[in-house]
Amino acid sequence: MKPNSIVYTSNTGFTRQYAMLLGEKTGLPVYSLEEAGQRLAPGNTIVYLGWLMAGKVQGYAKASARYHVAAVCGVCMGATGSQIEDVRKTNAIGSELPVFTLQGGFDMAKLRGVYKLMMKVMAKTVGKKLAEKKVRTPEEDEMLELMVHGGSRVREEYLTEIVDWYHKVQ
Repeated sequence: MKPNSIVYTSNTGFTRQYAMLLGEKTGLPVYSLEEAGQRLAPGNTIVYLGWLMAGKVQGYAKASARYHVAAVCGVCMGATGSQIEDVRKTNAIGSELPVFTLQGGFDMAKLRGVYKLMMKVMAKTVGKKLAEKKVRTPEEDEMLELMVHGGSRVREEYLTEIVDWYHKVQ
């Protein structure tokens, strides 16, 4: 079914950036999950973007309870296209629903509360293990760089797969 809107949940702004870029590429209106609750009727068909925490797409359960989700995009620190099976399993998403992952970024200064505490612990423990590895993959180097220095990895070209999917269902 053809989506008529993009709905997202963002914590530090990277998911919002992707939602806006996707909106430009598709011509679809873009709403935060909160805005969508006031602007979209239940049952509308949407593309949902949410940030990942331990494989869970934040806001997906709430979005899928209200709307017909045509595709899910999880924004994470990992490489674009990674973690898809984990996202499916953690969020109980069947094989019939397209799932995409997009590398976003990391900004400790924008995190608040429990999320900031959890990421500080993760950056110390995982970051230390990665730094101590004698041989790292390019993906591990990228993850270490993000943990240590932060930054955005949002790229328009990372949307290619989902834009192609959108044009096929249109």
